[in-house]
Amino acid sequence: MMNWIQLLSSDRIGKKSEIKESFRSAFEQDYDRIIFSHPFRRLQDKTQVHPMPEYDFVHTRLTHSLEVSSVGRSLGKKVGEVLIDQYPELAEKGFSSFDFGAIVAAASLAHDIGNPPFGHSGESAISDFFKHHPQGELFKKKLNKKQWEDAVNFEGNAQGFRLMQQNQGLQLTYATLAAFTKYPRESKINERDKTKKSQKKYGFFQSEKEAFSQVAKEVGLLCASKEDLVWNRHPLAFLVEAADDICYQVIDLEDGCRLGLVGFDDTVDLFAKIIGKNFDREKLNKYSSNAEKIGILRAMAISKLVDQCVDVFLSNEKLMLNGTFDKALTGQIESSEVLDEIEKISISKIYQSRKVMEKEAAGFEVLPGLLESFSAAAYNYYFEKEACSRKHANLMRLLPEDIKSRMDSNQKEVYAILMACIDFISGMTDSAAISLYRKIKGISLPEG
Repeated sequence: MMNWIQLLSSDRIGKKSEIKESFRSAFEQDYDRIIFSHPFRRLQDKTQVHPMPEYDFVHTRLTHSLEVSSVGRSLGKKVGEVLIDQYPELAEKGFSSFDFGAIVAAASLAHDIGNPPFGHSGESAISDFFKHHPQGELFKKKLNKKQWEDAVNFEGNAQGFRLMQQNQGLQLTYATLAAFTKYPRESKINERDKTKKSQKKYGFFQSEKEAFSQVAKEVGLLCASKEDLVWNRHPLAFLVEAADDICYQVIDLEDGCRLGLVGFDDTVDLFAKIIGKNFDREKLNKYSSNAEKIGILRAMAISKLVDQCVDVFLSNEKLMLNGTFDKALTGQIESSEVLDEIEKISISKIYQSRKVMEKEAAGFEVLPGLLESFSAAAYNYYFEKEACSRKHANLMRLLPEDIKSRMDSNQKEVYAILMACIDFISGMTDSAAISLYRKIKGISLPEG
């Protein structure tokens, strides 16, 4: 059974916990390290759902991540207030409800840090390159089965964990890293337990399996498989997931309403179902604009969903500690049916709108196109010198210094070279990916 003192470990990989600053805990330091990092900054130009240049009020990955972090902090603090009273030893060790809030806030802030350009379709675009493109398929014979699974099922969550480990990474605490990892398993396992939400996807590549194994050991995660690298979730990962679920369900609906994709009255009715008895149409009508009305209802709906998720978490906390609870909190709350209704409407009217489909279609051209060029260049540069053309040499010169250095230090390993290519391309912003694609394909020329 897991225990909270170990689960809240403030140690870092290769580094014991330092003396606690009087004004900033180790977990608050995690938050600051993430928010000032380059991968986080790039989220400002990565699509959440809607294309960005045309609308100045829809959400990017950056604004989404900030909102998820805000909701995550509320969830963590509310849970922490109860657990601090329930487990007196936590207060004796110096923990407070603010520590719970800070861990969930930091993990939530980073939850999309590994996502590629062009939204979730970017993950599929990278995977499809290896599944269906002749250049991508050539690597199958160069990788073992588990490495190949990493490539053909590229996962932004695993890429996020990888980014936080590179070049000694952000050196986040074990607690934050474990709470960040919603899917604590490797990509290829013998048999996925479909009843467990934590096994729906995977959370680390083969390149980071030792690093995550260390995280799991330090915080005391329960092993869920003797044959594969699979663990039960850190309990706070359920809150990170809930914060994300709440934000994308509620705020994507708000964006859809502002864009005219979902009717105003329909949006009000959906939010009213969540808010329940606190919904007051007469009071709502005192606000002059529809935007204000939707903003008020969105805030009230999030508050209600936070309280419901906290109740479900606390009711199942013991089951989380022994590894027998493994479901999304938002699927267990009283508003779950309304959230399902919102999701169905969002899929049909928002996620499948023409503008979104056009953006995703662009991603399926741009990302495989970049991978085709740079993976071939890197492979020939390191492994087939006689096939390394002038074009390939030029492409290698376009790689950022840190990516090229990573390749140089692993030049005998095809998997490492390939992962460095993926680091480069998945780390790009939407506009940077489009710009580079156009230039290397000769569609446009550099200015100046």
